[in-house]
Amino acid sequence: MERKGHQPVLRDEAVWLLKCRPGGWYLDCTFGGGGHAALILDLIGPAGRLIALDRDPEAIRLGKELFRDAVAQGRLILRQADFRELRRVWVELGQPPLEGILFDLGVSSFQLEDPGRGFSYQQEGPLDMRMDPRQGVTAAELVNTLPPRELAKLIRRYGEERWAGRIARFIAEARARRRIETTGQLVEVIKDAIPAAARRRGPHPAKRTFQALRIAVNQELQALGSGLIEALEVAAPGGRVAVLSFHSLEDRLVKEVFRAASAGQTYQGRVLPPVRLVTARPLEPRPEEVAANPRARSARLRVAERRRSTQVPS
Repeated sequence: MERKGHQPVLRDEAVWLLKCRPGGWYLDCTFGGGGHAALILDLIGPAGRLIALDRDPEAIRLGKELFRDAVAQGRLILRQADFRELRRVWVELGQPPLEGILFDLGVSSFQLEDPGRGFSYQQEGPLDMRMDPRQGVTAAELVNTLPPRELAKLIRRYGEERWAGRIARFIAEARARRRIETTGQLVEVIKDAIPAAARRRGPHPAKRTFQALRIAVNQELQALGSGLIEALEVAAPGGRVAVLSFHSLEDRLVKEVFRAASAGQTYQGRVLPPVRLVTARPLEPRPEEVAANPRARSARLRVAERRRSTQVPS
């Protein structure tokens, strides 16, 4: 079962497009609350195996509790690791033939619901945002130490925030008076920076800045780029890689990697295994799913299949 309150987006569609079959090996790169894992385990049956990764040690701990039987039976193999460690985990487990690999990007519901993690702009908590507490840099350190010009660049690049310059300037002025340590403090500074007319339109005024800081703290786009390439490399011939993204930067990167692989091109100097695009255009959630789970609104699902004429690298 998944953690109560966690609603995986496009769960059935993502798992269906992975073509999960009894007895197969699959990899869930973002275990989170276990929502996708629960369905995959049902489909692959007693003889199937699911490897599940998560950067967050709390997700791994909860997974061992919620899926105690599957872990004890060896059907679910949990590892604390990020996308860049995907190949290492695969090698350590004997290079099994992975028939499906799933990425469900972004922050999970249980992370957002815990004020102590600092991901939410709607709850007061320490300005942390680290998915893996072993990482050194927190959001508070970036907010309080980056020069205003670099901070504005970060917010503009990763948050696609039109008011990035004003926000960075207001942050610099606020931190000169008092170090910014909590999510609430940062939200108030952002609200002050964005003109009132702009605050009344669109999403919460702090949404884009918080997204930008989270991406920077966790190096999410760098990890995703490396992880996608490794996923394509370790997938078995005919194996599929499915990616659920929740903002345009992620979706754009996935699109670029998949299209380069399908066209026989290199990506950032790396030769990619040839793939077939299963989804020519990204799959989007149905209106009824968005109504039931507003977080689904921005979700995009892309799937690629490794061509059968290629061999799995050692």
